Amino acid sequence: MASYIDSHAHLVDSAFDADRDAAIERARQTGCAGIVAIGTSPADSRAALELARRHPGFIWSTAGLHPHEGASFEAARDTALLRELLVAGAVAVGECGLDYHYDNSPRESQRAAFAAQLALAAELGRPVVVHTRDAESDMESMVREAGEAGVRGVLHCFTGPAPLAEAALGAGWYVSFSGIVTFKKWSGNDLIRAVPLDRILIESDSPYLAPVPHRGKRNEPAFVSLTLAKVAEARGVAVGQMGDAVTANARRLFDLNGGS
Repeated sequence: MASYIDSHAHLVDSAFDADRDAAIERARQTGCAGIVAIGTSPADSRAALELARRHPGFIWSTAGLHPHEGASFEAARDTALLRELLVAGAVAVGECGLDYHYDNSPRESQRAAFAAQLALAAELGRPVVVHTRDAESDMESMVREAGEAGVRGVLHCFTGPAPLAEAALGAGWYVSFSGIVTFKKWSGNDLIRAVPLDRILIESDSPYLAPVPHRGKRNEPAFVSLTLAKVAEARGVAVGQMGDAVTANARRLFDLNGGS
């Protein structure tokens, strides 16, 4: 059984309230070597850290403000809170970024919140977990600037375009693929092959985007094994080799070898 690390799971989402521990155990049974529990607001960033503390060495947390929450961002207050959680043990800043598809927050607010979180990552020497949708131009420039400032990160749930991946890779970043790669409409295997083996990650983004044959159901980290198989197939490598690569990459990016 191939091992893998789920580099992006919303484990503190209410969708897991009824069976969170069971879902974590199911992940272990499918070869999961660890899960990065994502924070998207002050409240769930704190909850993710508490969950990580209950599963040392297997679950790690992040602390961030999702672009959908950008309108509520208050620089002094929120940066201080995120810094507190990162110092307390969260391994990365995010989920943060830009979403011009839904525009749930004004774009100026999104950019301000994202810039503040990139600055925090630079200050603390932590990687960033980045959400991007329909914001390629602004995202490319902000990723390049962050890379020049020494910030490393990952474009999560990546579906393109290729120039954005190239900008991220040029900045020393990683690119992560989700269950979308198993969908019939997926036509991005060239993207999967374009990411160097030492820069690729995989994720569930659970409870969202369950891979085939579970599409339409609640997603969970155990299903990442299906994504891993599809990514390995696209690259023409053995599933075990792919699993070893994504596990090592996640450990390197998030500095997971030291425990929780």
